[in-house]
Amino acid sequence: MTVGIGTGGGSTAPSDEELAEYEQERPARRLRPVLDLVIAVWCAIISIGVLMQVFFPLPQGTQFYLVIFLAAVLPITLLCYRGWKVPPFLNPFRKDRVTDDPGISDWVLAVVAFAVCIYPLFDFDGYLERRQAPTSLDVLVGALLLVLLLEACRRTTGWVLPVFSLLFIAYAYYGGYLPYTWSLAHQGFNFDAIIAQFTMGTAGFYGTPLAVAASYIVLFTIYGAVLDYSGAGKFFIDLSFAAFKRSRTAPGRTVTLAGFLLGSVSGSGTATAVSLGTVSWPILRRAGYPPEPAGGMLAASGIGAILSPPTLGAAAFIIAEFLQVSYLTVLGYAVIPTILYYLGILLAIEIDARRHGTTSAETSTDSALRLLLRFGYHFLSLFVIIAFMAVDVPPFKAVVYAVIIQFGLSFLDREHRLTAPRLFKALAQGTRSVLPVAATCATAGVIVAVTTQTGLGLNLAEIIVSAARGLTDNHTVVLILTVVLSAFAVLILGLAVPVTASFIIAAVIIAPALVQLGVTQPEAYMFIFYYAVLSEVSPPTALAAVATSAITGGKVMPTMWQAWKYTLPAFLVPFAFVLTDNGAHLLGQGAFIGMVWTLGVSALAVAALAVVTGGWIVIATSWVERLLCVPAALLLLYLAPVTITAGICLLLVAVVINLIRRSRQAGPTEGSVAS
Repeated sequence: MTVGIGTGGGSTAPSDEELAEYEQERPARRLRPVLDLVIAVWCAIISIGVLMQVFFPLPQGTQFYLVIFLAAVLPITLLCYRGWKVPPFLNPFRKDRVTDDPGISDWVLAVVAFAVCIYPLFDFDGYLERRQAPTSLDVLVGALLLVLLLEACRRTTGWVLPVFSLLFIAYAYYGGYLPYTWSLAHQGFNFDAIIAQFTMGTAGFYGTPLAVAASYIVLFTIYGAVLDYSGAGKFFIDLSFAAFKRSRTAPGRTVTLAGFLLGSVSGSGTATAVSLGTVSWPILRRAGYPPEPAGGMLAASGIGAILSPPTLGAAAFIIAEFLQVSYLTVLGYAVIPTILYYLGILLAIEIDARRHGTTSAETSTDSALRLLLRFGYHFLSLFVIIAFMAVDVPPFKAVVYAVIIQFGLSFLDREHRLTAPRLFKALAQGTRSVLPVAATCATAGVIVAVTTQTGLGLNLAEIIVSAARGLTDNHTVVLILTVVLSAFAVLILGLAVPVTASFIIAAVIIAPALVQLGVTQPEAYMFIFYYAVLSEVSPPTALAAVATSAITGGKVMPTMWQAWKYTLPAFLVPFAFVLTDNGAHLLGQGAFIGMVWTLGVSALAVAALAVVTGGWIVIATSWVERLLCVPAALLLLYLAPVTITAGICLLLVAVVINLIRRSRQAGPTEGSVAS
């Protein structure tokens, strides 16, 4: 099965294991066919159960459903992902094996995981009533579940989140021994109370993160798999190549559009970049793009897919739950930032086309009009989701309707019709895709529970704000310092853990500090969301850039900096959300005219940033023009009348200097490179 590119897209599509590796997940096992079929059947059954839960919810309530969901996914996570990698010299007989089946220890862990997960179901009401006084068996089962979740999270995402969780547990237990004068001190909790908070409350394993994974996220992964198997991914790529055939910037524009469209299928930035790069790198190479700029463009286009409506990333569903607003409202927050993000990429593409002297690259696809007339129905299910949410249909119902519609539309294409075998594969893939996310969300419940139980979020917020106020009494400077520190903290956190986990941790620790300084919750959460996503293109790890450099053959670090160049507007625009009074307009809040003028001013700022990173206006810029555009962009993004005026003046000076230099040059060449 493939992810990100529609089935039938050819043998160039990356495998599930490759995509998993690029998503900072340990590669899933390559199971022997019989066991793989058993796992697929189990995953398909889970998908059917999730779909039925939308219209026929269990009468026992949401927490009862979450217990069943975790019992279904945790055992197969332990079976599908490797535990400890044995070095070849210790086991030379396994290194050439095609399959990698779970061992006895994995099966034991899976059986124990199933047993401890279903334990509450035997007396669910009584189990919840014992929260204040859990029995020894309750504590033992809860402790085993904690260990197994930490192990599942370690297998799928690495050591960082489990270690973070253990540190939080230690803080909950030993925090009572801290001097009472310390801000971080609390009353202290014994082991029984901590485990009860994790397993019997609504802020632990069965809290908001897992609830989002077990409803919104798994439904959208099922929808993405159905789109994929019905040929939508292949259509989106073909349409993108057909739309921009004959200009020298066409290859870059094609990659950008294809990345945006593919994001609705994969729901993953790095996986989208890998899928897109596999198909489009040969065309970019023929057009004259060097490996590093091409890799940077692919990484930026892939990441843009999860910053943009209509799907966004998994963290967007958690934002909706935290804010208690509709998912459509969160989509509205992302519209203007998305426009600015892609404007920055397109301007960078225009500049690179001139710097590198690229040409158009012919493809063998049909015309865009013919493709739209033949396969344009693939857009219908996307529009259905938005339309249903616009009339207050819950997103989990809207996406199920979209799945049903896409299933029916698949029969319009003989090659990709969802017959029983293909539908079975799509349903199985939908649940398999959510396994790492479910393990991450359940484990992140440890951090949420400890933060709630001890009041850590408010205490840390007070410490962060007090540290900034220790340097200055000016409220604006305090806010700027806090925001800059928060941005670095989220980026560093995102280098080590997946986007969803880094968002959850930052939302419970950093967001309260921003809110304490007058930032609204939507602005704070969206700021954190963008920086959590952008960690995937941030040196020194930059997973998306590492993945695309492997495809283009470019050097890793230069590819990272090229990706950073393309995504620079996305790094700076979120500061406008939280630092300026008019930043709320960029999130679609306030009067329409306010949204229009802030979009226009921010677009000028993005253009100035493109000059800084690309080194081109009409001809290649000198250091003077670039230097002028740095404060111009920053002043424009502050969105205040005085700073806007100053920013426009600086930008105009840079443009005039560039025009004067052009008039003085005799026959300037487009391929000249900025100094």
